[in-house]
Amino acid sequence: AADEGILHASGSGVPPLTKDYCIVYNSNWTSLPKTLDNATYSTLENLTSTDLCSSPEIPSALLKDKAVVVMRGNCTFLEKARIAQSLGAKMLLIASKSRLSAISDNKTDFEDVTLSIALVRYNDIVDMQQVLGNEVNVTLYSPPLPEFDYSMVVIFLIAVFTVALGGYWSGVAELENLKAVASPGERETRWKKEENVTFTPVTVILFVVICCVMLVLLYFFYKWLVYVIISVFCLASAMSLYNCLAALIGQIPFGQCRITCSNKTIEVRLIFLALFCIAAAVVWAVFRNEDRWAWILQDILGVSFCLNFIKTLKMPNFKSCVILLGLLLLYDVFFVFITPFITKNGASIMVEVAAGPFGNSEKLPVVIRVPRLEHSASTLCDLPFSLLGFGDIIVPGLLVAYCRRFDVQTRSSAVYYISCTIAYAVGMVLTFVVLALMKMGQPALLYLVPCTLITSSLVAWRRKEMKKFWKGSSYQVGWRP
Repeated sequence: AADEGILHASGSGVPPLTKDYCIVYNSNWTSLPKTLDNATYSTLENLTSTDLCSSPEIPSALLKDKAVVVMRGNCTFLEKARIAQSLGAKMLLIASKSRLSAISDNKTDFEDVTLSIALVRYNDIVDMQQVLGNEVNVTLYSPPLPEFDYSMVVIFLIAVFTVALGGYWSGVAELENLKAVASPGERETRWKKEENVTFTPVTVILFVVICCVMLVLLYFFYKWLVYVIISVFCLASAMSLYNCLAALIGQIPFGQCRITCSNKTIEVRLIFLALFCIAAAVVWAVFRNEDRWAWILQDILGVSFCLNFIKTLKMPNFKSCVILLGLLLLYDVFFVFITPFITKNGASIMVEVAAGPFGNSEKLPVVIRVPRLEHSASTLCDLPFSLLGFGDIIVPGLLVAYCRRFDVQTRSSAVYYISCTIAYAVGMVLTFVVLALMKMGQPALLYLVPCTLITSSLVAWRRKEMKKFWKGSSYQVGWRP
């Protein structure tokens, strides 16, 4: 059994600087207060030069009523605890240079141990001395996990906004295509500008197979492939940000100065826009591990990537949508819930890849990140951010985009688009409710896919358009603006 808690450290300055660090402890051995109000402080004695695996020649007066920190070493926690207790220590902190793991041993062996025992990161001890100085007072406590974190509200707004805007943008592009089809003079020009890629059932299946293979490869070769994914993300997000901002700038009738090069003309403002987008991606790549602000840039690039993907990738009919969303739902559930029964360490492949296998510090930039707003041990230890994968936006977003294009094709007053967007929002709320109740990560597609598919089907059935909705509309013939 293992529990997460907080090491609260206070310096000797006036006013004293304080900082919190993550600890892992066993509640069968150590009982910690839930708030700082009931916590007892002890002066920290840094003995990280030893692992306390044998009785050192340390005067007991040096550790009397103090908190001692030692290295993990090769002996058991019980051996360290008995030695520290015999020297008069009140608290034993065991510094680990590797990833914090569960503390386990026989409960009965610790019946004669009265001091508090916790595992702490060695880097945190070094940071503590650098920030707070050599004279530090520490205490341990373990606040209860919050039922709900308000960062989820931000995640919800970002996700629904991206899906709704991506679907709307796809509908605008569809309307322009229809006008081009109806106007022979614009048809050729429009086709040259068309950048959409249409998914067929065969390409949908191939896409899902590629996703499965890529996830497995990331699990086994993460420390090399993660940099490939980072490079691809930088390139794709820079292009996506350019496409999104260029669409906005195109609506501004000012600053349209052009230059000619190699018989091609280009607006000067678009050149500066391209340089800005490249710079944004490069800045993120350089400072991607800066938790204080890099998440903002990652979210901006991520939203742009999702918007461009939803707008560019076209689902030809509801049949392809059902195949894609259904297969990716199975993919999500399998790699989250089934793979723990297959892997040697009993961990989910999806969760391991998302967190970085084997404690890898580099994280995949395929999520929307928002810092947690509720203070807890989990925030300090391993989950400082609330996360939502790009796939949980893009996959349902492709269905929302198809609904919007179908609305345009059949002039149905956006009923499919609005219904599917609301269904996506309901699915997100359902995901957060289950997340709060189960206290564990959830495959969001498990809730988003049924909500969006069932809602779209009911709307088509109620309007008696299911056959047309399933096969796609033959709007190209005889459409009039």
